[in-house]
Amino acid sequence: MTQPRKMTIDIWSDVMCPWCLVGWGNLSQALETLQGEIEAEVRWHAFELNPDMAEEGEERTAHIARKYGRTIEQSKAVQGQMRAAAEAARVSLDYEGEEPAPDAMMWNTFAAHRLLTWAGETLGPEKQTQLKLALFKAHFNERRRIGEREILLDVAESVGIEREAAAAALDDEEVARKTRAEERAAWDMNISGVPAMILEGRFIVPGAQPPEAYANALRRVAEKTAAA
Repeated sequence: MTQPRKMTIDIWSDVMCPWCLVGWGNLSQALETLQGEIEAEVRWHAFELNPDMAEEGEERTAHIARKYGRTIEQSKAVQGQMRAAAEAARVSLDYEGEEPAPDAMMWNTFAAHRLLTWAGETLGPEKQTQLKLALFKAHFNERRRIGEREILLDVAESVGIEREAAAAALDDEEVARKTRAEERAAWDMNISGVPAMILEGRFIVPGAQPPEAYANALRRVAEKTAAA
């Protein structure tokens, strides 16, 4: 029996990025179709969409309108398109908590990235992915203030990460340095938008692609690297 081809997928993304969650949903569908053919190790890397975001955050619709020069109505329409794309990707961007719903906000995400960088290096890709998905859920589905330290520690605990270890990571300047290095690496590779996926450390797939596009890319890379 032929063993599945093992591959690495490095994903630069932000936990505030709806298209990153859509991309993940579509990639997951692609990997489902490739079961037995390709076995992927997914590693997440830091990219801040809004590195200058203030501590108090900004309401999402107003943020999109301001950042991209759109009206509030256009901003709401864009969010409707995102929700439709998320549904097709089998993920959700919708609030699922108790009413009344808190405002949908954008936060500074550097601390979240520090936690993810540490988790990937210390706990491994599988636990890092669990944390990443929990942060997506906390942001989109629960509308929690994931720029706040205690919220981040709660989310880490929810996926089985020791709170004290996570707190130490948030205070570790070496972790901060490595996180900044990941962000610089994105710019060095001309990654200016996310999600951006690097297959086998060499082949970039930009943007949130449909499942079949990811599957085709993975197959092509598997063939190229097998022949090399």
